[in-house]
Amino acid sequence: MNRRDFLAQVLTTTAALGTATKTTARTPVDASASRPFRLRFAPHEGQFRHHAGEDILDQIRFARDAGFTAWEDNRLRRRDAAVQNAIGRLLEKLGMTMGVFVAFADFSAPVFAGNRLSAGDRHRDPQAVRERLRAEMTASVELAKRVGARWATVVPGAADLSLLPEHQTANVADNLRFCAEIVERAGPVLVLEPLNYINHPGCFLQRAAQAHQICRMVDSPSVKILFDIYHQQISEGNLINNLSDAWDEIAYIQVGDVPGRKEPTTGEINYANIFRWLHGRGYRGIIGMEHGLSRPGREGELALIEAYRAVDVDA
Repeated sequence: MNRRDFLAQVLTTTAALGTATKTTARTPVDASASRPFRLRFAPHEGQFRHHAGEDILDQIRFARDAGFTAWEDNRLRRRDAAVQNAIGRLLEKLGMTMGVFVAFADFSAPVFAGNRLSAGDRHRDPQAVRERLRAEMTASVELAKRVGARWATVVPGAADLSLLPEHQTANVADNLRFCAEIVERAGPVLVLEPLNYINHPGCFLQRAAQAHQICRMVDSPSVKILFDIYHQQISEGNLINNLSDAWDEIAYIQVGDVPGRKEPTTGEINYANIFRWLHGRGYRGIIGMEHGLSRPGREGELALIEAYRAVDVDA
């Protein structure tokens, strides 16, 4: 039996028995158990390793057989070029879309806000910062070509407490304008990710309204917002109103439930309503599954799939 038929068997048997452990039945059943999701949910490496093994290519194949039509990889920049190329070829073959990878992320140094390359730098060095950003953006453009990626995450770094917020914001916008000039012809779109103050204390960018203001200042189609619903629930809540207010600059969505940062339906966020709202607003982009699993092992992986089935939109 091929992998798709076996997955359909596992999912259907799991639903019937209420458990995902020790399923060994091999008789073909209704393949609708692995039909494509209507929303473009994007799993990450490791979310299906108990079924697919440690090889990322096999995990991507399993995800497609389970109905997912996109993929994310925060570690993509750290992979060998041969693996990156293999991922790109496989996604194209399977008709899957590559989601975000990380173009730049710093959680301790005020790189964008203070023009400092490290947290311990006493002096600002805008030229050195620009040199680093040029290298990071150039590498990201080349990587995006290999894997067919259209978006790349930017976390601009820590706040610089020696500067007023207005000056920090101006510095961030200036540095992003510089980055946009590098990526705008060949892509990808740089998506700014506000992070919550609990998991990432001290980061400059925390609120969707901040990111919206900066995107307006940069005024480039190559700089937009990654609205991570997990982070924004912690930082601000009021999710649908905040999505609506920043809507014209949002290019990408990520999710995780609160508390715990696990799959939808395990916490307090009403993801079924949020996904209906997104679909109603015409969002057909990727929804990145940047979270852990609420249960371990194969059972947890099947529970993950079933959770996304429960919150997927109707036809």
